[in-house]
Amino acid sequence: QVQLAESGGGLVQPGGSLRLSCAASGSIFSIVTMGWYRQAPGKQREFVAVITSGASTNYADSVKGRFTVSRDNAKNTVYLQMSSLKPEDTAVYYCNADVQRQESGPVFRFWGQGTQVTVSS
Repeated sequence: QVQLAESGGGLVQPGGSLRLSCAASGSIFSIVTMGWYRQAPGKQREFVAVITSGASTNYADSVKGRFTVSRDNAKNTVYLQMSSLKPEDTAVYYCNADVQRQESGPVFRFWGQGTQVTVSS
């Protein structure tokens, strides 16, 4: 069915930058929204950023001004540009896509398997 492939995670120093990518593939008619969540050890998954098909965006207060979400509709790909990274940004980052698989059909949310981001000196 629909698959989300994430990449770009890794280890960076505080103040550094990292860019995450997530490409959707499979049976897709359209993608309404694409976004990012993260989950730190011992904590619940939290919202990070989302972008609609019309390119409007929304961010969690904790990342606003530092992170930028964007998408390439032709490639069914969402990006998360992370700058001025802090140790508290350390988490597994998950992308999601709200996918319409056929015209006039329902919308379902799909999730990637996550990519580790570690911010440490």
